[in-house]
Amino acid sequence: MELLIIRHGQSEADLLEVHEGRADFPLTELGEQQARLMAQYVEANVRPDIILTSPLKRAEKTANLLQEAIDCKLIEIDDLREFNNGVLAGMARKEAAIKYPLPDGGRPIHVPIQDGESELDFRFRAEKIFNKIILDYKQHNRVAIVSHGGLISNFLKAVLNLPNNNKTIFATGDTGMHLIDIREDCSIIKFLNKQDHLMK
Repeated sequence: MELLIIRHGQSEADLLEVHEGRADFPLTELGEQQARLMAQYVEANVRPDIILTSPLKRAEKTANLLQEAIDCKLIEIDDLREFNNGVLAGMARKEAAIKYPLPDGGRPIHVPIQDGESELDFRFRAEKIFNKIILDYKQHNRVAIVSHGGLISNFLKAVLNLPNNNKTIFATGDTGMHLIDIREDCSIIKFLNKQDHLMK
């Protein structure tokens, strides 16, 4: 099966210099345009059989615009939400740096931010949803997954069997796409962070 992993378009939080995470900001007008261009590209080149999406507004709207172009089933999955950043959600970055400064050397991966999840919890959530998807949707040739930058980075670490303490970050731009062919003996990376559709 192939996994087409897609980040949502630009959200209002991208313009406000705030921590987004679980804060539920909608797409901007540009974000919706980006999502429509992505949907056109996907419809013409890498059509999925089904779409799975985070229920947060920015991902859900991106997935809905893709569904309009593809006309296939769409399912919301809670575990595809972005990192639970607790008290930081929606807070201005400058304010957060004063109220909740990082400890010297950074926050240990097993320690959560107040009211949120730890980096280790986040990674395990990505591992869980990756394994659930490849088991529950294996009858599909191609599954589209619409999610968020942090979740996608951890999801790709799960795909590649990277260790929990690995420092690699997989960047994904607005409506960037990754295509991975999951096979029994290996995983084939066909492309990462593809954004050709935004070059029009």
